Formats: sequence, C-alpha cells, structure tokens
Amino acid sequence: MNIHEYQAKELFDRFQVPSPVGRVASTPEEAAAAAREFAGAKLVIKAQVHAGGRGKGHFTNGFQGGVHLIESPEQAAEYAGKMLNETLVTVQTGEAGKLVSKVMIAEAVDITHEYYLAILMDRATSRPVIVASTEGGMSIEDVAHNTPEKIIRQFIHPLLGLQGYEVRKLSAALGLTGDIAKQFAKLLGNLYKLFISCDCAMLEINPLVTTPDGRVLALDAKFGFDDNALYRHPDIVAMRDKTEEDPREVAASEYELNYIGLDGNIACLVNGAGLAMATMDIIKHFGGEPANFLDVGGGASKEQVTAAFKIILADPNVKGILINIFGGIMDCNVIAEGVIAAAKETGLPIPLVVRLEGNNVEMGKATLAASGLNIVSADDMSDGAKKIVAAVA
Repeated sequence: MNIHEYQAKELFDRFQVPSPVGRVASTPEEAAAAAREFAGAKLVIKAQVHAGGRGKGHFTNGFQGGVHLIESPEQAAEYAGKMLNETLVTVQTGEAGKLVSKVMIAEAVDITHEYYLAILMDRATSRPVIVASTEGGMSIEDVAHNTPEKIIRQFIHPLLGLQGYEVRKLSAALGLTGDIAKQFAKLLGNLYKLFISCDCAMLEINPLVTTPDGRVLALDAKFGFDDNALYRHPDIVAMRDKTEEDPREVAASEYELNYIGLDGNIACLVNGAGLAMATMDIIKHFGGEPANFLDVGGGASKEQVTAAFKIILADPNVKGILINIFGGIMDCNVIAEGVIAAAKETGLPIPLVVRLEGNNVEMGKATLAASGLNIVSADDMSDGAKKIVAAVA
C-alpha cells in the first residue's frame, strides 16, 4: 500500500523527522486558504498522486508541471484550478496518467545541496538496507546507471538495528560534517524507527536537503507498506486512497485475492504465486500473452473463486481464460463449483480451459463435466496453454 506525500508528512511529524510544513487542499478555495496560513512565506504547490516525476510531468489539459512555486493565495487558487480533477502524466504514470484530486501547499525552502535517502527491504540478505547518494533531486535509476559509484548502501542487522558507527559511515560518505552531520544522524535514527514501527516496505526521500540557514529537511517522501502487516496499523490503512489503484486490484483485495493486471488477452486463475508465474511463462512460450496475475491462494472459498472469475471477465481485453489448479490444501471441487457458479452468472462469453490436478481432482472434473457448460479440459500445463492460445488466436 502507498500513501500520498501530505500523508507522509503526518508520519514525519509523529516520528520527529523534520520536513517543511504542508497543508492539503481539494478545491482552489481550500488551496488559497492554506496559502494564507503561511503569512507571506515562500510556497510550493504539489499535485498529490502516487507517482514520481511530477515536476517534469504535464496535464492532459495542457498545463505543464505538477510542482510549482507560488507567491500568493490567488496564485495558489489559480494553479490548483489547473491541477485539480485533471489528469497528470509523468514518466511513472504512463500515458494514461493519474487523476489529481488533491494538492498540497507547503513551505518552500532555499536549498544548499540535495541528497537521496531511502530505506527498503533487501530480499537477498533479508535485511533492511539504507541507500543514499549525494545526487539527490533526480532519478535515482539514472544515477545508478550512469554513476553507480555514487550510490551508498548500508545493510542493517534486523535485531541490532541502526548502529551509531553506521550512521557516521553514511554521514562521512555524503560529506556531512559538524552540526549538519548531527542533524542528519538524528533524522536518520527517527526515520529508521518510523520504517520499522510502521512495517514499511520502502521509504524514499528525494530530495533530502540542507539549507543555507543550516537545516536538514526531508523535502519529499514516498512510502510503501507491507500489506501483510497492515492489520497492525489501522491508522495507516485509513490513509489508503483507492482511487489511485487499479479498480480490479481493489476488488481483488476485498476478497483477499492477489491480482495484478497485465496487457495480454489470456486471463490466468491459479492457486499459488509460483504456479501463477509458471502459468504466465508457459502461455508466453506457446505464443500467447497473459492478461493478469491472479492467485486465489491455497484456501480459497467458492465465493472467492466466483469473485476472481468476475474480476477477470471485467477486463475487456480478456479473450480467453486458463484455470490452472494444483490442489494441495485447495480442494479442486471447490474451484470447479466456483467456476460453474461464475460462468452461469456471467454467461461465459469467452473460451475457458481448465487444468485440475491434486486434492479431490476426480470430483472436480466430474463437477465440471456435469455442468453442461462449454469448458475445455486440459491434461497438464502444456496442454492447457496450447489449447487456450489456440482458442484465442
């Protein structure tokens, strides 16, 4: 789960991570009112979407840039009017862009230097890793590609936590000294507490800045949270903005299904992430293009399978469906009953190939055979992939 920048500032305040003060607005009038609160301070207005590259983006109405300096409440209202309820296109949104429903008015600060700072989970070592660079305010992917030596990594022991010598090592690598280094140490310590306490999967500040008056500030923020730990954080769940997510993925999450939409035309309904990946691979191998990743898990109910089927059929690009179930703790007959219920409800307008194997497979196959529906049975994965690719060709 991701959150907006203005929500990230709320977490920064809670964990005493210094950041410029900001106010969120949903209308031009609210933007003007927020600007008046700052009483003459230099301000910036930022479109609030779950994507980077906002400053260099463009709106489909012709307005350029999702981040602008503003000088008055009137200008805040003017720019908010050009951003709100308009679609912002950036390098991270793709051509479809994202609809802007909120803007943030924040204190603008003079900058001495920009840095990059992130904390994320490293799968290879199963440890948190702090990633930093002196090249902040730009795409970290470009920095990693063009000047990889400027990327600093510090792995943190999960039980010992962030150690003083690790902070000093990072400060030295970034060229920080004196009071600036002390402020950075305190900021990084609080940031790591935030990362662990809130079960973050990723926390990125780009840029982290130093100012002419000697402050260290988190100027921007991007958060991602471990979905499996959200039950511990109802306050963070309340920050979820479903309008920023694929509606199919939102619907799937409500039934505890794992769904990711893709660009192909062959839908997959599978139990288990590894089997889902293998199913997509074998569809590609035989010349097809998968339309989704959909894992119903090992203990899905008939209702969940029915919901999964409906989510698949809601995608207009889907021309065929391959169901590939290897029943361990999953009962193949439960899958069969769910498929039949959904197929009858939707009318099954496209080809459907089903491969069942494992727990209660004979009952599952018998249930499908007795349904009277136009369902093609497959002997194994390869057979299923060949049949569905041929059906949609």
